Amino acid sequence: MKLLIAFLRVAPGAALALATTASFVAACGADDANGATAGGGTPAGQTPSDAGSVTFPVTDGGILVTEADAGPPACRGDVPSTAAPQASPPPAPALTLAAGYKIETLATVTSPRHLAALPNGDLLVGTSGTRLMLIPGAEADGASGAATTFATLPESQAHGVTFARANCTVYAATTQGIHSMPYVDGQTSAAPGSGIAKVRPGGGGGHVTTSLGFSQGQLYASVGSSCNACVETDPTRATIQIMGADGSGMTTRAKRIRNAIAVAVHPQTGSLWAGGAGQDDLPTGHPYEFLDPVTAHAGVADYGWPDCEENHVAYKAGADCSGVVVPRVVVPAYSTIIGAAFYPANQPGTFAFPASHKGGLFLSLHGSWHDANGKYIAAPRVVFVEMDGDTPKIPVDWADPQKQLTDFVTGFQLADGTTRIGRPSGVAVGARGSLFVADDQANVVYRIRPK
Repeated sequence: MKLLIAFLRVAPGAALALATTASFVAACGADDANGATAGGGTPAGQTPSDAGSVTFPVTDGGILVTEADAGPPACRGDVPSTAAPQASPPPAPALTLAAGYKIETLATVTSPRHLAALPNGDLLVGTSGTRLMLIPGAEADGASGAATTFATLPESQAHGVTFARANCTVYAATTQGIHSMPYVDGQTSAAPGSGIAKVRPGGGGGHVTTSLGFSQGQLYASVGSSCNACVETDPTRATIQIMGADGSGMTTRAKRIRNAIAVAVHPQTGSLWAGGAGQDDLPTGHPYEFLDPVTAHAGVADYGWPDCEENHVAYKAGADCSGVVVPRVVVPAYSTIIGAAFYPANQPGTFAFPASHKGGLFLSLHGSWHDANGKYIAAPRVVFVEMDGDTPKIPVDWADPQKQLTDFVTGFQLADGTTRIGRPSGVAVGARGSLFVADDQANVVYRIRPK
């Protein structure tokens, strides 16, 4: 079928203006979770290059400008969606939470990946197929509505999703395209959108997901590498790209970052954080995986892959690691950070977390595919990192990659080390304070609240 696309130009802080139209051929039939086809419309973005000197966050008259501004009236959260609630969801089986919290199964979604909370309490869910899903009433007192299709994208691996409140826009990313859709409170299916930028012009392969973040009028896209360890020829691979809200002016903000699946914007500082999954086939237990505020570094942040990892450790003879970024948060090797979300220090709402978890960082660790003696090396789990703005309260201990982490949800892997009942993927904080966690093995989205 044909999907009519209205090409949307959005200047940071400006009103939306309809500029032109185009058409895409949308995929039909079953989702394809194993790869992606080329295509996705004419990109507005340019061929990426190194960004030169860029300093974030932006200030205006001495006032910090962040994405957390109220935004236009159309998306202030005043209009709930109208879907009927499901039967009360059952408790999540066999999972163990931090003291004082409860978890429940919110909705069933096939291969859920990244999550984006909408201001009216609905929840967007990226998937490994072509569909972007919506869970209406995710922040209801009781059960939500059943998940429905919000949009069908013209390529697969619709993993990445973010919501920009500043311009009332939903952004979704596939293996090769970034798409924008205007949003109004309460809508349960996407308005006509546009393909605004293209990544991986050399094709898919290797790490095929694209993750998104939006801050201070700028859109960020993380693009995984084509290989385990190589020198890339595609200028978008193993990078974080930055572009305007309309996809224009795409350029490189971070390079040599192997596979930054997890992306999060700090709600107070506006910094864009990204997590790196380290290469395989190195000494057991290394390299550590990490999360770091990319935009806290001037110019193009260099994370060193595949030559340098961790604390300026050279994994290639003769490598110069002196200019490589040393990350602020690390996790054990093979953990595979899929999702990240900061819990706002001033989060309001009926289900807001207590002070002990406000201002901190939640990470969903997918767990390893690596095994030792038939048992998985790293178990799936959700962990918490205490933060003070962009600074972890516990600094990195290069002898102990677990030191900064506190387990928040465990039990996805059974004690035998060989059986898993789930693997957490995306994570997001809702408008009323709930924490949402996607599980792409169990095909569900969980909701966590204080007891």
